[in-house]
Formats: sequence, structure tokens, C-alpha cells
Amino acid sequence: MFTENFTLKLRRISGFSARSLLLVLTSSILAACVASQPNNITNVCSIFEDRRGWFRAAKSSEDRWGIPIEVNMAFIYQESSFKARAKPERTRVLWVLPGPRPSSAYGYAQALDSTWNEYQSTSGNGGASRADFDDAIDFVAWYNANSRRISNISTFDARNLYFAYHEGNGGYQRGTHRNKQWLIDAANRVQSNSERFASQLSSCRRDLEKNWFQRLLS
Repeated sequence: MFTENFTLKLRRISGFSARSLLLVLTSSILAACVASQPNNITNVCSIFEDRRGWFRAAKSSEDRWGIPIEVNMAFIYQESSFKARAKPERTRVLWVLPGPRPSSAYGYAQALDSTWNEYQSTSGNGGASRADFDDAIDFVAWYNANSRRISNISTFDARNLYFAYHEGNGGYQRGTHRNKQWLIDAANRVQSNSERFASQLSSCRRDLEKNWFQRLLS
């Protein structure tokens, strides 16, 4: 009887340990699937050389929504510096204690819960994750395509597209951005980075568009 009880307990412990180990391994694998920040985030060619899959996702979003790669990449650079799990800094209580975050913004694109839910329901990408680059850049391109349609903003006008991205198209049309100098400065950086990325991309896009066999022959 003692031996049977001991064996049963051992089996339970072993089963628990196996489940725990499986949970740890699964968590580790999922964490590894979230891409680390690229080494050189100021050069779009370097980013795409490090992350060939990112270029394919960026090009797919450009083809689908009609917004240039450099514009969408400049948005993500501004919003998260290409960090998958970026969040706004917490507010401070009595200047010391950590308080709540100012918004639900999360991920590469710093998308809000409500806007991300709208993207999931209208884009056909219902299982999208804000910590997945492919989904995030498609979200940015989708939002900018809406701003082009709703507010008649040029696809190359990263500055005004960013105003609409931050304020919403209703806020943009009301001009809520005009008295926010910090937002004007941010939008100017987005425009500058978009132009820089466009220049960089012109020198490497042909090579990035080659498949593995074409790269092997070149």
C-alpha cells in the first residue's frame, strides 16, 4: 500500500514537473519569436538586410494599401524605435510612485486597443498581434490609407499623415494638432525620416527584391 501511494505521488510530481517544464519551454519559444530591435534603426537598408522577412511584409503592405514603405517605416521608427513590446511610460504619483500608463498604446505601431480592434475587424487580419512586425506595419499602412481617403492626404506626405495618425482624422480635420508644438516636432521628424529612408531604399531595394536563388547567382 505504501509503495502504491508513493508511486502515485511520484507520478503526480513527475506529471506536474513535465507540465511546468513544457510551460517554461513554450514561454521561451514565444519570447524568442518576438524579434529583437535591429542593430541600426536609422538605416532602412540595414534593417531589411537583418530582417528579410520584414522587407517582404513591408512590401506586401505597400502593395495592399498603396502607402510607400518608407512612410510606414518612419512611423514605426517614431512610435517604438522598432521595439516589439513598446508601451508609453507610466505616469508618476507624487513624482515618485509609478502610476497608470497614459493610454493603451502597445507594440511596434503603438496602436490603441480600440483602433487595433477596428483594424482586426475590417482588414481581414483578425488574429493580428501588435508585437508582430508583419501585422504592425500592415496596420500602419491600413491607417494611412484611410487617412488618404478620408482627409485627402498625399501618400508621400508623412508629416500630415502622422498628424492624422496621432489625432485621428476627425481631430486632424479640426486642426487639433496646430497648437501642439511637441507633436509638430514629432511629425517633422517623421517626414525627415521618411525622406531619408526613401533615399536609402533607392540604393538597396533592387537587391532586397531578389529571391534567394537570384541572390545566390549575383
